[in-house]
Amino acid sequence: MGSIVAEPAVLRDALVYLGAAVVCVPIAKRGGLGSVLGYLIAGWLIGPWGLKLVGEVESTLHFAEFGVVLMLFLIGLELELKRLIEMRRAVFGGGSLQMAACGSALALTLVALGLPWQAALAAGLALALSSTAIAVQTMNERNLMAAPVGRSSFAVLLFQDIAAIPLIALVPFLGTAGGEGGAGWLGAAKALAAIAGVVIIGRFLTRPLMRLIAKADVREIFTAFALLLVIGIAQLMAAAGLSMALGAFIAGVLLASSEYRHALESDIAPFKGLLLGLFFIAVGMSIDFGQVIAHPGLLTVLVVGLLAVKGTMLALIAPRLDVPRSERWLFAALLAQAGEFAFVVFGVAREAQVLPRDWEGLLTAAVALSMAATPLLLIAFDRLTAQRAGSQREADAIDDDTATVIIAGMGRYGQIVGRMLLAQGIHITVLDHDPDQIDTLRRFGYQVFYGDATRLDLLTAAGAAKAKLLVVAIDDVAESLALVDLARESFPGLAIVARARNVRHWLELADRGVTAIERETFESSLKTARTALTLLGVEPYEARQIADAFRRHNLVTLNALLPHFRDEAKTVAIAKSGHEELKENLLRDREAREQTGAGGWH
Repeated sequence: MGSIVAEPAVLRDALVYLGAAVVCVPIAKRGGLGSVLGYLIAGWLIGPWGLKLVGEVESTLHFAEFGVVLMLFLIGLELELKRLIEMRRAVFGGGSLQMAACGSALALTLVALGLPWQAALAAGLALALSSTAIAVQTMNERNLMAAPVGRSSFAVLLFQDIAAIPLIALVPFLGTAGGEGGAGWLGAAKALAAIAGVVIIGRFLTRPLMRLIAKADVREIFTAFALLLVIGIAQLMAAAGLSMALGAFIAGVLLASSEYRHALESDIAPFKGLLLGLFFIAVGMSIDFGQVIAHPGLLTVLVVGLLAVKGTMLALIAPRLDVPRSERWLFAALLAQAGEFAFVVFGVAREAQVLPRDWEGLLTAAVALSMAATPLLLIAFDRLTAQRAGSQREADAIDDDTATVIIAGMGRYGQIVGRMLLAQGIHITVLDHDPDQIDTLRRFGYQVFYGDATRLDLLTAAGAAKAKLLVVAIDDVAESLALVDLARESFPGLAIVARARNVRHWLELADRGVTAIERETFESSLKTARTALTLLGVEPYEARQIADAFRRHNLVTLNALLPHFRDEAKTVAIAKSGHEELKENLLRDREAREQTGAGGWH
């Protein structure tokens, strides 16, 4: 056997990427900067303007774009075609309004800076596109995807991915090297053929192939097929000059109702996470600090102007997109940056002699810097929101520390708990941060105080040292966990009953030693399932037995997940084995009831 003389360059680069991410991302997260900024900083450190540990920035960026492709595929798997059709008003109405408003405002700004109108129009529309990768990753970290601002933002981002296609085709017609009419029709025909091909593959060919591969019962081959499917569709769209991410999204939507949806999600998610992180690192590497040094004033004007003009327009149109008043500037902060498609549009504009080369370099640097600025904008939004909330109303002075129970959060969940305890004559104190909710509750005789329950002074004033029980019913998961941490550290004798928003929240609470945890929809879902079974002809007694067995098994699975819930691979494996075990247990229970002739009750 021969000896290894030199370390392969690809392994060395992989080591650098992974090492930079492992060091920078946790530090950024602990500093409250978010993972995206951590990846961007990592890219800057190892890139050509940092330690110069890796080169080939463009090739890395192109490869890492598959992270965005995989992310859109997974998002598509969460959206069935029916729901996508229901979103058409938000996507096409809201998205076109955003593109028109932001594109025209940015184009006028660039004309004022000295660009010809053709170049300003192409660049303005390109800058109106936002970064799907950064916006979606940030919304996922903040649990915003299901919120109104998340739904509106995603609808706009989806339209932008669609709009990027005709925009790239339009740019050559603005320059001296404009395209031939025949070429335009040929490009449109190729685009339609590619989309039709994706629909046919996703609708008619994929499921039979997945059934054949699943029968082979070789997990890694199914994973390989999942990646082959997404990458193949992406390449088909790229060959037609379309968005790879859009093609993957369409394929995901078509497979959303497939029986293999969850298997596809679990197989692709790890690759998505790694490649998306690599994409952010590549963006950080691509920031041209040579442009920053050569033109600091103009580049500052471009970045600040882009964020200010686009952010202002987003905030102004937010009411038309059904974004709540309190979240309009959050909507603006999420989408104010320029996106990865701008790099493509600028390259096409330069080749078509629409955009001068020096302006292409400046605008490309401005796009990358605007991406890097997004986490900072969100931090600024959080701080301004907190300051505004604090200046609008000071926390109430609590003059009663004799309550038996303290309830943190008096929304729909906390109200039921509080009303039931009050009906039994139990003395409670409620802490909440919704002024309107507090005023309403006080009119009905509740002892409610305005303030942040995660503040030690307020918790102490409410009598946490003397109370027997703390009910954590806060909506926000992060605040809920912070309150539990504070209570366990400062009041170790105080019993805690906590509301869990989802399984992850349940595991986080259990990991902190909380034993009395209730998932907010679990029991009502079980009751609904029991009712459904009885309406389908199952005896009421048997329906209850099935529900009880499901509850017991669910708790066993959760407790099995607890030691490993931060390890995604083990979590998926335990969940899948738990599902099979549940089916076996239910089958044995039914057979036992049939053999013993257990009676039912009505």
